[in-house]
This record gives sequence, structure tokens and C-alpha cells, in this order.
Amino acid sequence: MNATPPKGVKCLVWDLDNTLWKGTVLEDGEVTLSDDVRRVITTLDERGILQSVASKNDHDHAWEWLEKFGVADYFVLPRIGWGPKSRSVREIADALGFAHGTVAFVDDQPAERAEVAHHLPDVRCYGAHEVPGLPERPEFSPVVTADSRRRREMYRAGFRREAAREDFAGPDEDFLRTLDLVMTIRRATGDDLTRVEELTLRTSQMNATGVHYGDEELRALLADPRHEVLVVQLADRFGDHGAVGIVLLERHPGAWLLRLLATSCRVVSFGAGSVLLRWLTDEAARAGVRLFADFRRTDRNRMMEVAYRFAGFTSYDGSRADALPGDGTAAHEGIDLLHIDPRRQDPPTTMRLDAPDLGVAAHTGEAARG
Repeated sequence: MNATPPKGVKCLVWDLDNTLWKGTVLEDGEVTLSDDVRRVITTLDERGILQSVASKNDHDHAWEWLEKFGVADYFVLPRIGWGPKSRSVREIADALGFAHGTVAFVDDQPAERAEVAHHLPDVRCYGAHEVPGLPERPEFSPVVTADSRRRREMYRAGFRREAAREDFAGPDEDFLRTLDLVMTIRRATGDDLTRVEELTLRTSQMNATGVHYGDEELRALLADPRHEVLVVQLADRFGDHGAVGIVLLERHPGAWLLRLLATSCRVVSFGAGSVLLRWLTDEAARAGVRLFADFRRTDRNRMMEVAYRFAGFTSYDGSRADALPGDGTAAHEGIDLLHIDPRRQDPPTTMRLDAPDLGVAAHTGEAARG
């Protein structure tokens, strides 16, 4: 039996003294940062692995050295003080919304690693001597996408966004209007497929079927003129959210089948799923076709089911073969067919939408609409 591959690390939390740098700030006065450590910091950042700090130190002095070395900006949500490091690591993981199994901690002191391991047994702990080899480990070697290279900046934008939400006194819908949200829907290219596959694999709460589409299957759909593979991106005044959704649409004579709608959980609060369903309904109405959707209830996608029902989709009681000629059976077991009688929809009130005209097939050209 093959061993289960290790879960990828999403955040590495660093100790400082004699771990990130050589020396002790309060005792030595001078510390040094090795080229090996600097390489590890930049390499992990380029791979989209977030980094933070849990250090027993004087905050101002320690932060001054991070700034002197030019690496302070690489660390999000640092915890520099005198409390237990397990508490710092827990606070960092919780603030990021990361499961403890996706967090790692590195420290030169065995006692500190043992303290973290005792209170947070799912957090992986490494000694300082292991730092140079971390990028070669499989848990620190994710598939890198354009979005992952910007992950640190995207999280920092998210922190500013959440702070603005907390300061806003009005209704959520009014707050969303202040964000200057722009949703861009575009036809995918081969360069997008790694991120598209990642969305189908990692998105569970906002995935309409729970089906994972691999690279080979996505490339086949991309080359088939009967299919639309659409990437959804979102941006606002705080920054770019990156690719946050995927739409797989299959064309039949007189009918469209929404094979998959999946959106990142990060954009649930913006109503991204509802905006996409209303747009697809409007496009189907403009094209004069019926609109169907595959849906499979899982133990985690209740929110997506609510979005479909709220958009007006109901269970289809007729024959799938009659509804979708040439597609008499669902592509995957346990999938139900939903249906809506398409009617023109008003544009969203909380964001601007830039999208293609689905009435014009990709191989014949497209007219962009705002």
C-alpha cells in the first residue's frame, strides 16, 4: 500500500533567535541572517506558503532587525512577546482560518517544539538545523499558480478589508457597494488549468457536485466547442482576490447544462455564487435556451444548495435524456438534475460584471459585456 502523501503546509511559523537569524537579540545585541535562511523565506513566499513569527522577544527590537534585514514584509500576523509559543501559533492559525494540520513551526529549542507539539499535536515541528532543506520536502512543494505567487498580498488585502467591514456601521449590502467590486468572467486558457483544477479539488462548501476535474479532462473540455470553461476573478479597492470560481457549461440543442459551479469560500460573503447563477440565467434567457444544472448534495455544500434554490432552480422530474439529448445519464453517480425557466435578470447591485456573451460560441468569437 502506498503511503498517504503529507498534507501541504500553508503557513510556516518561525522562531527568531538562533532560528531565523544567528544570535540572540537581547543578549548579543547583533544578529545575522544567513543566505540559506533568506533563500528559504523567499522560496516559500514564491510558492504561496504564508509565513509568520512566534518569538519570545521584545517586539520593537526584534521587528527592527527584521526590517534591517529587509524581510519584515514577508511575515503576516507576527506574535512577538513573552507568552507560550503554542498560544501564538494557535492565534496565527485561527486568524488565518487554517487547520492546524496545515501549519508548521520551526524553533532551535527542543523544549519549545515540545510545548507546541503537546498543545497543538497536528502542527508539524522542525528544528532550526532542518531549515535549509525545507523547500525540498514534499509538504513545502505545492503546485505553484499565478494566484499562489500573490497569496501574501491577497491575505494582507483581506485583513484591510475585514478591518474596514468592522468599522462600517451600515448594512452589509451597503458595505459591499463601498468596495468597488468587479467580477470578471472569462473563457479559460491552458495557462489557467492548474488553478481551475485546484478550485474543483479544494472547494467543498461552494462546489455544486463535489466532482474533481483533472488536467486531462479539463483540456478535453477546453478543446470541445460544445463546452465553456469559464474562470471567475474578483477584485476590489483593496486588491485582487485572484481566480475565485469556475463554471463548466455544456451546450445541447435548445438547452444548456451547468455541469459544475464552484467558488472559493473566501468570496461567499460577497454573494459571488448568486451573482454567477443570475448571470447564467440571464444569458440562457437571452439565448432562448433552457437551463439545467447538475447538483449532488454532499455533507459540506449546503450553502451552494441554498444558492441554487434562492436563484429559482428546482428539481427536474422528467427524463434526463429528453431534457438533454445525447446525455441520457449523469456523468457521475448520485448527481441530480436541477432546472430553471430562464428569465431576464437585473444586473447585480453590489458589483460590476465584465463577462462574455455566451450566445456567441468561443470558436466564433465573443462580444464582451460590462
